[in-house]
Amino acid sequence: MRRLALAVLLLTAVMSAGPAAAITNGTVDGNRHPNTGGLVSSTQYSDGTWIYCSGTLISPKVFLTAAHCGEEGERVLVTFETAYQAGGKVYEGTFYADPGYPGPSSDAHDIAVVVLDKVVKGIAPAKLPTADSLSNLSSDQTFTSVGYGAYEVTNSPGGHQYLYNDVRMVATGTLNATNKTWLRISMNPSTGNGGTCYGDSGGPNFLGTTDIVAAITIIGDAVCRSTNVVYRLDTSSARTFLAEHVTLP
Repeated sequence: MRRLALAVLLLTAVMSAGPAAAITNGTVDGNRHPNTGGLVSSTQYSDGTWIYCSGTLISPKVFLTAAHCGEEGERVLVTFETAYQAGGKVYEGTFYADPGYPGPSSDAHDIAVVVLDKVVKGIAPAKLPTADSLSNLSSDQTFTSVGYGAYEVTNSPGGHQYLYNDVRMVATGTLNATNKTWLRISMNPSTGNGGTCYGDSGGPNFLGTTDIVAAITIIGDAVCRSTNVVYRLDTSSARTFLAEHVTLP
């Protein structure tokens, strides 16, 4: 599957959970998060969908995503449509990854931006967190995960199938654990949580119901039902990279 290759490039050793990186147990986002977009492939695939990673507009010309979603200097396409179809509106730009990627599991540097050729008009960029503001979150802190990835995982005799429709989706998860560069967010549906899956890599995890992107989706469990592991944006490492492209709070 085309999306699995992107999601498993990194961090199979980060946690005991396997790779992941789509919104499951969520709802259609509509226009709630217009600054969340997707990276669009120029190739049509047999499953009829085109978005392979997600991300967030953080300035009028800068789109935040994950480093494992592209190659340095690559020309890419970004859409902000709520339900993308072939021929839909896209913005062209150039992909720039953190030069430290791929780093060790303690700090993978899995962060990148797309510098767009033209200003995105009519969409307010999301905000970034202030330095070290996520280190002492309460255990009941929630996060709003948004992306275009698989919306359902089915289990059939042939194995698990991941269903896509390139619709922007949203779900809420609850904090499990915090460490130096990562947050672990529960997306267990049995506790009322939802979360991410293949195709949501690089997408935002907003702090509660705010427009602050606390972290970006990187990895999780293989069938997208347990833990969403996300890369913090308040660390000195992430901020050093982001400062090259945007003004930090």
